[in-house]
Amino acid sequence: MRVELRPDADVDIDLHDRLTRGLHGELNELDVEWVRTAAGGPAPEGARSADPVTVGALLVAFSASGGVFTSLVGVLKDWLDRQSARHRIVLTIDGDSIELDRVTDAERRELIGAFLQRHSGE
Repeated sequence: MRVELRPDADVDIDLHDRLTRGLHGELNELDVEWVRTAAGGPAPEGARSADPVTVGALLVAFSASGGVFTSLVGVLKDWLDRQSARHRIVLTIDGDSIELDRVTDAERRELIGAFLQRHSGE
């Protein structure tokens, strides 16, 4: 699964990198096989800019069994709820994407429920 952190528009590249690293650490605490920064990673030191999607992109490998996917989505929702700015997270599995941001609880449950159903093998 690809997890892309898309921060609020006024977030600079250094803060974006720190936010991504923090999210990486939280995802690593789950029962996942691995979490890696997507190809490209942060801009080299001294670079003037970087592609913000590349900086905030993580790849997560996990087993479909044991409810790991549901736990992973829960961690992402909790992470978004703790942020003061209006960040978004885009999850992509086999070309199917869902964007998580601060929406009402009912909207979020409906969107995530449909996404989970499509990809949980149930």
